[in-house]
Amino acid sequence: MTILTTEPRTITVPPEAAGQRLDIFLVSEHPDLSRAQVQRLIEDGHVHVERKAAKSNLALRPGDTITVDIPPPQPAEAQPEELPVDILYEDSDVVVVNKAAGMVVHPGAGHQTGTLVNALLHHVDDLSGIGGELRPGIVHRLDRGTSGVMVAAKNDKAHQELSRQFQDREVEKEYLALVWGAVSAGKRIDAAIGRDPVNRQKMSHRAKHAREAVTRIVRARTFKGLSLVQVAIHTGRTHQIRVHLSGIGHPIVGDALYGGVHRRVPGDIKALQKLDRPFLHAAKLAFKHPVDGHRMEFKAPLAPELRALLDELGYEE
Repeated sequence: MTILTTEPRTITVPPEAAGQRLDIFLVSEHPDLSRAQVQRLIEDGHVHVERKAAKSNLALRPGDTITVDIPPPQPAEAQPEELPVDILYEDSDVVVVNKAAGMVVHPGAGHQTGTLVNALLHHVDDLSGIGGELRPGIVHRLDRGTSGVMVAAKNDKAHQELSRQFQDREVEKEYLALVWGAVSAGKRIDAAIGRDPVNRQKMSHRAKHAREAVTRIVRARTFKGLSLVQVAIHTGRTHQIRVHLSGIGHPIVGDALYGGVHRRVPGDIKALQKLDRPFLHAAKLAFKHPVDGHRMEFKAPLAPELRALLDELGYEE
């Protein structure tokens, strides 16, 4: 199990992370890893702070130097499963898919099977081992209820380079969301988010150790008290779009966690009550090919259930 590279990695703690636990900080720096995986790295002596072995609950200080000594990649342990997966593109280094809503990206607590990783292990010859035993090839994620375009790495070199691009914010990511209320295009939401101190299932602006998050509304079209918005994100925090849109008073339709489910709606939009997931779709992903560097752009058509809902609402392009 490893993080991004088989070479030792050095990270300098920024001022905004002062007082944060070591394990939580490392998870925020490497969102493709779970907290349990990071804690295992620390417990096994692969993480040093100021050249000293550290514990997971160590409170960090600004300027602290963290060294992560990465062990060799381990073979994937997730099992191949013959599951449907919409592959948009594939070569010897990457595979790009249109993930269906309801599919978890990788095995974890409560979801050992039926994940995108299980499906990919069946459909492709190999995946990078860098993501760990249960996350081979995974360099970024989409929430279970979010559909749309994702890229996975098929070898360690591709994984390292794609992870770097995501970390350095070089990847272009655009989403489509249906939200409550009238939203204006051009709005920029710059609000740090982190784990909610009360409800650990949520992210919020109230977090003690919030991280920078930037979302921009590129286009918006309002109809029947709703807005179909095209959103670009410059950071990739957990639940970022959902938190930001809810925070400005326009929660995503169907998002029960962040206020997007309304019990009473006008008759002309009654169809919204059929939606059992947030109306959020990863529409576009653009990055540089991890080996030859040429720009690649992929678009995933709107999920059928979302397109059908727009048609039922009488939305016209």
